[in-house]
Amino acid sequence: MLRRALTALIAGSLVALVFVLPLPAVEADLILHRGKVATVDERFSLREAIAVKDGKILALGTSAELLKLKGPRTEVVDLQGRLVIPGLMDSHVHPAGAAMTEFDHPIPDMESIGDVLAYLRGRAQVVPEGEWISLSQVFITRLREQRYPTRAELDSVAPKHPLIYSTGPDASLNSLAMKLSGIDRNFKVTDGGTGFAERDPKTGEPTGILRNCSRYVKAKSSSKSANDAEQTARLKHLFADYNSVGITTICDRNASSGAIDRYKKLRDAGELTVRVSCSQGVGSLGKLETITDSIRAVAKNPLHTERDDWLRIIGIKMFLDGGMLTGSAYMRQPWGVSEIYAITDPAYRGVLFIPKDRLVPMVRAAVESGLQFTAHSVGDGAVHALLEVYDELAKEGLPIRQTRASVTHCNFMSREAVETAARLGVVVDIQPAWLYLDTRTLVKQFGYDRLRYFQPLRSIFAAGGMVGGGSDHMQKLGSLRSTNPFNPFLGLQTAITRRAKWHEGQLHPEEALTREQALRFYTINNAKLLFKEDRTGSLEPGKLADLVVLDTDILTCPEDQIVATQALRTYVGGKLVYAKGGK
Repeated sequence: MLRRALTALIAGSLVALVFVLPLPAVEADLILHRGKVATVDERFSLREAIAVKDGKILALGTSAELLKLKGPRTEVVDLQGRLVIPGLMDSHVHPAGAAMTEFDHPIPDMESIGDVLAYLRGRAQVVPEGEWISLSQVFITRLREQRYPTRAELDSVAPKHPLIYSTGPDASLNSLAMKLSGIDRNFKVTDGGTGFAERDPKTGEPTGILRNCSRYVKAKSSSKSANDAEQTARLKHLFADYNSVGITTICDRNASSGAIDRYKKLRDAGELTVRVSCSQGVGSLGKLETITDSIRAVAKNPLHTERDDWLRIIGIKMFLDGGMLTGSAYMRQPWGVSEIYAITDPAYRGVLFIPKDRLVPMVRAAVESGLQFTAHSVGDGAVHALLEVYDELAKEGLPIRQTRASVTHCNFMSREAVETAARLGVVVDIQPAWLYLDTRTLVKQFGYDRLRYFQPLRSIFAAGGMVGGGSDHMQKLGSLRSTNPFNPFLGLQTAITRRAKWHEGQLHPEEALTREQALRFYTINNAKLLFKEDRTGSLEPGKLADLVVLDTDILTCPEDQIVATQALRTYVGGKLVYAKGGK
């Protein structure tokens, strides 16, 4: 009994000693307090302060609680009531190309055919006679006249220069460009791909407009080339531009091996200021075995197999159809005869680039390799075609949900497509900038009713689907002057209001998101699209400290003021990468 008593006494003394000794002090590196912190966690909790340690979120709570973590080296920021949100993510950009757009010369904003012709006329005065002049991604839907410049108009401003006005795989050429490229009344697509040259119904002669066969144009760049250091410098400048509007994570949705190498060099040098995910571009033309081998090779890249918070290849990207901006998206119903898009065939439905018998093995190779497959799929015909393949492979037991198979753009949907994507766990990558810039033309072309399921964001949320927001930033720096504008606050406002440039009223307001949903759309949802939700996308203890301080409370301000919101401070991994007015 005495032995048991002594044992109990000693144990009790040790317990008492444990509770008497002070806990080791934890000193935060950074504390932001006296604000409104939207955590975007499961409950969309709001807090007053946030503390950061070693690049990760240490704690959230009241200012009084978190200031206890202050030490002699702690940076303390008084938010003065400002809103803090998770770092914003753009699920669809093309930064390597966008950064170099104006390296040779500035490209003005163009809102009319007159603007286009004036620019091309100016280029003809400085480009040596006989050399190519190119203008790309000035979309006809965004011109006041809503049409392609004609062959005659292009001839008038540059008769002695071959000229191509391209919008993705579609293009309008002048006479000299057609002659040099061998595009005449006998032209045919012979490489196994799809596409055709538009013809005058009266004469049978090519009009100069090409559908998905601009690859036949023998254009040569007349722009000056950049060396490695210049390309790197411009890419860093673009990433700083992203930071300035609160963007901390991006996905290059058609990354070339060269672009990936450049991102890797920046990462290795510690110079990345945004986290980069990549869908590596893989072509769909050629021998099928070669294509599937290329897909499997992507899966073996250490940037895919090894987890890295700064740079990772998550999957591959292909192109399944054309574009709604050019009149070649693959639709379930005919486009209709159109002066806007120069469509003369009443049965024309757009262009589907990959037939099903080739698409299935490509998707299979990606999914079996643990890659996220995604394809540019704009029209509802293309969306349904891709979902059909995903559905068939899921029934075979392939991990469609686990690899987060994706549909990129997914602009034209249907109730069936929304429900199928949700059921399969297929994620959707949508860019509200297209709704903002192109609704005017789309309503004119298709009518209001046919656009019922155009970017149906509310329906996707309601069905339990997963959709993330991006911009499809293609060209230029500047968040609002770029093609397409990558300003996330424009995207947020558009998703919330469904209001568009040069269009009265709203486009199917029943598909508008709430402010909470819209913020999820650009944060935690994108984190899930990019396999990052365990590390970022919300402000929770243990996650990476990617966060933004805003000058406007986007959760309560008038809707039409959201787009004017500015980032005051942007942090990536607890490091300040942007401060308005300088550090």
